[in-house]
Amino acid sequence: MSPPASPWSIPRPSMRWWPVFLRNLLVWKKLAIPSLVGNIAEPLIWLVAFGYGMGALVGQVNMATPQGTVAVPYILFLASGSICMSAMNAASFEALYSAFSRMHVQKTWDGIMNAPVRLDDVVLAEMLWAAFKALFTVTAILGVMLALGISHSPKLLLAWPALLLAGITFSCIALIFNALAKGYDFFTYYFTLFLTPMMFLSGVFFPREQLPGVVHAISDWLPLTNAVELVRPLFMDQWPSQAMRHIGVLLAYALGAFWLALALTRRRFAR
Repeated sequence: MSPPASPWSIPRPSMRWWPVFLRNLLVWKKLAIPSLVGNIAEPLIWLVAFGYGMGALVGQVNMATPQGTVAVPYILFLASGSICMSAMNAASFEALYSAFSRMHVQKTWDGIMNAPVRLDDVVLAEMLWAAFKALFTVTAILGVMLALGISHSPKLLLAWPALLLAGITFSCIALIFNALAKGYDFFTYYFTLFLTPMMFLSGVFFPREQLPGVVHAISDWLPLTNAVELVRPLFMDQWPSQAMRHIGVLLAYALGAFWLALALTRRRFAR
């Protein structure tokens, strides 16, 4: 008998992830409107409260760009950062609470794997589904921002692939914690110790130039920072500087996190 494959072996997904993705879509369609309202309500509250409330006090913020320092309306600055934060939160919630329910509570994954579907396909489908939910959410939020006249840059069309990449990255990271969790309470560590500090270090609410030097250097490599650095210039009708670097950082996080999440999930199901 050959020894069992190592949980750290190279991922071997196939196109059988698609029926799993489609299954999640069909279930979600029954609750699409409440889900959408829940996902977009909080970021829009942040936008209105801070963008228009604090924005009236702050007025404009100075941003360093390749063309020099420019003054940007605070509502535009906040909107371009908060939409990345929304992609992060939507992907994380789906890859944590919903995926954990399907994996551990409802035992949906066990039922799926009674069919000729490997665990690799299930994990890939969950990752892509969480990224799709994130993209759907930010599309609705972006529509509201356009209606409010926050930005009319034609370059915003390129924000979709950037936000999709952000959703993929954060869904991969969240699936690591999903594989480790014994219950829903475990996810508090992820939100409190990882996501919340990152929101305040990644230039969502204020320019990162105000951070101390060491903290600024650390924030350069945070996934949310690189997502914001890709999307914010598009809101300002500019092209991102060092776009390939930011894309590379997000891809590195996504690939590394997916491999780690898959290995931990394989180990969990092998017990």
